[in-house]
Amino acid sequence: MQIGRRIYYDTITGNVLTDTGEQQGFVKPTTVEQDIATYSVLSERNRETFDYLELEFGELRQDFMECDGYRVNPDTQELEFSYPDPDAEPPVEPVYEAPLSQRMAELEATIDALLGVEA
Repeated sequence: MQIGRRIYYDTITGNVLTDTGEQQGFVKPTTVEQDIATYSVLSERNRETFDYLELEFGELRQDFMECDGYRVNPDTQELEFSYPDPDAEPPVEPVYEAPLSQRMAELEATIDALLGVEA
């Protein structure tokens, strides 16, 4: 069995409260209610102040491996990642943007369209 991650976030700021991570093997899926009971960061909050995103197993794996932070955009409810800048002098305020994997796929589709290549 493979279970994707569930990311709980503050609905006002988009800051991640907890990430259940991916699981595989002899695991059982949990409900949102079970997660709230399990994670004190959730059970101590008013349920109206947070929401969650559910990802498929392996979804955005490369982005999670390469990023140095992530959040949920409160306006779009989509994940945004910040990536390390090897040329920057610390400390640098993170810049959150769409996942690199998504941007690369869009760029490849644009190039194919310009070249007249069918997908």
